[in-house]
Amino acid sequence: MKNLINKLLESQRLTRPEAFSLMQGIANGSVNESQMAAVLSAYIMRAISLEELQGFRDALLELARKVELNNGEVIDLCGTGGDGKNTFNISTLSAFVVAGAGIPVAKHGNYGVSSASGSSNVMEHFGYKFSNDFDKLKRELHSTNVCFMHAPLFHPALKAIGPIRKQLGVKTFFNILGPLVNPSNPKFQVSGVFNIEVGRIYSYLLQSESKNFTVVHSLDGYDEVSLTSDIKVFTKNGEELLTPQKFGLNILRQEELHGGTSVPEAAEIFKSILENKATAAQKNVVIANSALAIKCFKGDISLIDSVDLARESIESGSALKSFKNLINQQ
Repeated sequence: MKNLINKLLESQRLTRPEAFSLMQGIANGSVNESQMAAVLSAYIMRAISLEELQGFRDALLELARKVELNNGEVIDLCGTGGDGKNTFNISTLSAFVVAGAGIPVAKHGNYGVSSASGSSNVMEHFGYKFSNDFDKLKRELHSTNVCFMHAPLFHPALKAIGPIRKQLGVKTFFNILGPLVNPSNPKFQVSGVFNIEVGRIYSYLLQSESKNFTVVHSLDGYDEVSLTSDIKVFTKNGEELLTPQKFGLNILRQEELHGGTSVPEAAEIFKSILENKATAAQKNVVIANSALAIKCFKGDISLIDSVDLARESIESGSALKSFKNLINQQ
């Protein structure tokens, strides 16, 4: 392990097998906390290569506690985070909107590292009990159309390195890995990324797999559809540039998406959107992200029709019902 860490500290790139070995070492405890911090720091100083990302991902997936949900006929909505925008929990809200529209969601998530409230923070605040029990997850998916998988419960390496990431408090290459290692291996995936370079890496990796995917990056820096700028989208069919107008929605100001400074503040926004009491801006940004997921899953549907289904999920109370049913089962 020391040789691999020294190689990183000398700004050399790892091969795919070397990256695989290093991630296994993190998972099995043969890499200590100081060495883990050194690894994370090395990748803060430079971008991760495709081979390194593949090797790390291979190891995480091999070691993961896997779960079969609905024969893979589920969608995950999971962003990299790390965009520094401190938005409210848009992808987590979208999970309930998509579930309310009748689409099964297997959401992969974790605690926030560089934001006030990550997916796991807000769900824990509402009383959701994280578990890697297959029966619990299947029961939730069957009865509410959504279940949540807290990443450290399924990935030993993520559990081991979690405290170091929290202490650093900045985005690391684990932000990039998170959306790529959903333990249920969903056939449908919407992933927000914090820059276009990562978007292209995702597109390359996901093109080789038998899944429908949509990778998104708002050009002003958001790892989701922000409606504050044009949006770069990667799918199996190539790259596309979307405008807020293509969703039939108005351009927003960045300050309208602020997620608060604490988990309780983020939770208040979360609840107000599901109850259809939020601002138009807050509601519309969730609708836009949900619409991309609905279109990804359904395929033969227009973006505007997907927007209509997402809006109906909120306004009819279906998204709120899915949320309440899930929390009431805990």
